[in-house]
Amino acid sequence: MRRGVLLLALAGVVVASIAAAAFVGAVGPSGATASSHREAPLIADDPSVDNTDLYAFVSPNKPDTVTIIANFIPFEDPAGGPNYYRFDPTARYEIHVDNDGDARDDITYRFRFKTTVSNPNTFLYNTGPITFQNDPDLNVKQTYTIEKITRFGSTQATPTGAAQVLRVAPVNIGPRSNPVYNLTKGVSNLGGNRLAFAGPRDDPFFFDLGSGFDLLGLRPFNPFHNIKPPANAEAGVDGLKNYNVHTIALQVPKTDLVKAPNADGTIGIYASTSRQAMRVLNGDGTVSNSGDWVQVSRLGNPLINEVVIPIGQKDFWNASDPEDDNQFLARYRSPELSTLVNVLYGPPVMDAPTDNRDDLVAVLLTGVPGLNFTGDTKADLLRLNTAIPPTANPNPMGVLAGDFQGFPNGRRLIDDVADIEIRAFACGYGPILNAALGLCNLPPNDTLSDGVQTNADNAFLSQFPYAAIPNRGYEHTGHK
Repeated sequence: MRRGVLLLALAGVVVASIAAAAFVGAVGPSGATASSHREAPLIADDPSVDNTDLYAFVSPNKPDTVTIIANFIPFEDPAGGPNYYRFDPTARYEIHVDNDGDARDDITYRFRFKTTVSNPNTFLYNTGPITFQNDPDLNVKQTYTIEKITRFGSTQATPTGAAQVLRVAPVNIGPRSNPVYNLTKGVSNLGGNRLAFAGPRDDPFFFDLGSGFDLLGLRPFNPFHNIKPPANAEAGVDGLKNYNVHTIALQVPKTDLVKAPNADGTIGIYASTSRQAMRVLNGDGTVSNSGDWVQVSRLGNPLINEVVIPIGQKDFWNASDPEDDNQFLARYRSPELSTLVNVLYGPPVMDAPTDNRDDLVAVLLTGVPGLNFTGDTKADLLRLNTAIPPTANPNPMGVLAGDFQGFPNGRRLIDDVADIEIRAFACGYGPILNAALGLCNLPPNDTLSDGVQTNADNAFLSQFPYAAIPNRGYEHTGHK
């Protein structure tokens, strides 16, 4: 398997000051060949293996570590019982890291899940209050394994202390079933400053999906599509509010990820899911899987397969490897989204370049020189310069606002990637000036917004796994 909108960067302007294996062990390649909620035809019919978002950042409370968060299963209704959402035991969930710039996996973390049912003769997910992951009242349990794979071989992660297995956090059902839902329920200590988490969380992505896909009629500008919002402008509506996802998260020392002997470095990351090629539905209600493993979903940078790749290529993009992304280069250099921005919001007010967008190629496919450049190989990877320390006051507009620890240098939970990308694609200063830091956040671009600037649900945590606790089914009322 191989391996990530945009923004502006810096053409060497950026941070002159930026300095530029294991669980502990090694791992060898296996044989198989990036915000994306229902982004492609095939994966929309297979939500349990649909990558929704990928995040990577230097851990704010442990700056010698990196946290990677991969989310799956879009639009989880917290009240969706009695068969609540869960990871699929027949699939592979993987996080891939490239640390030498060739867009090929140097490190792969493979997650496999197992479901057990204590009492198959009841319809109940739980038979009483759940206070911990292995509670006997939790009838349906999931455990998982983590295999770290490198060219040297593979190692298996094992939890420290009394824990014998890695357990998936249970569903947050309601006050009777979950009298207390601990903020860090499901976090496992792997030793050596390494942590892992798997389980449901509040979806941290925020965007007005309802207006964005209504012919890009962003709510603050309706009904006239002016660059200046009308007097009766509506506030944006977070289309992910009150929904959950299933999260896989890792926190590991930087030195686990960067190329030795460096203590810091720039890495490229993507997440993927794979299924076996053959699936047989048996007459007794069971399913049999066999054959080679086939990648069915991948995610590096947010929103790429949703708004950059056309419908006819979306499933092919999901099945391909990042190292082969040069075949999609024309979609980045002549993006349809920039053309739509011109149609809806200008000119003369907006005049987004629609050809030769090498600024977008740098931000999305190679990294930005002086910030997170990984080489000339074009690949959709989420690139993170691990030498840039966390900022005390992070700005949701990331690099656009001069906060180099934010998107597109990695991606934090607070980063407003929808507004960042809209402004970058709309940037009307031409392909050369687009490379100058911050130009896409000047008037009139700085008013372009979906009107949703923060996650409207539960608060993010100050410690791993950082993502907010899952919404509770008992209170779930959709968007109201």
